[in-house]
Amino acid sequence: MPVTAILIRAQDHVATLTGPVAAGDAVLITGQGKTRKIIARNDMPAGHKLAIRPIQEHEQILKYGEVIGEATADIAEGGHVHTHNCWGVKARRHS
Repeated sequence: MPVTAILIRAQDHVATLTGPVAAGDAVLITGQGKTRKIIARNDMPAGHKLAIRPIQEHEQILKYGEVIGEATADIAEGGHVHTHNCWGVKARRHS
């Protein structure tokens, strides 16, 4: 059975994994809009972010309907969004 990832706001670029996935696994995107399937491009632990669409280098990344970071490299749909390819801006906005 596929792992699910929760899309919090319809405009978000990422969904949060409810369980671990391996590269090539199907992930069901639930929460907002019609449920759809994306293939994971990387091994990822539960709680991490999965790109639900391509994200370009330097593009702002949305989660919770807000900017949470900026891509430091291109990220393909189904890719792992984490510190290796983005840097957080949420805390920096308040400092």
